[in-house]
Amino acid sequence: MREKRSTNVQMIMRDGQVEYAVLPWADYQALLRAARWEGGEVSEALGRPMEAPSLAELATLREAQNMSQEQSARAVGISPSYLNMIETGERQPDSAIRRALARALGIVEWEVDS
Repeated sequence: MREKRSTNVQMIMRDGQVEYAVLPWADYQALLRAARWEGGEVSEALGRPMEAPSLAELATLREAQNMSQEQSARAVGISPSYLNMIETGERQPDSAIRRALARALGIVEWEVDS
């Protein structure tokens, strides 16, 4: 079971109605990716193509999915310590691990070898 991650969202009201929501950048990026992966038109709505997430964003993407490092590593079939090395940039995953990470975290752009 995934634990719920609290998000620090600030609501800005005008005339008793919520007009704006302010949230951390990583949460915003995760929302954009989720909308795009669910078939949304996010990239077109923003007027620019969305870039594939980089390995440097792996920990943020994993946390946005409410997955621990151990849960993600087990889903991919690697050790948590190896996943930590990938997240910190000490190791580069081969294409098979990258595809497994893509499936586990829903990163569509990583499912195809580049």
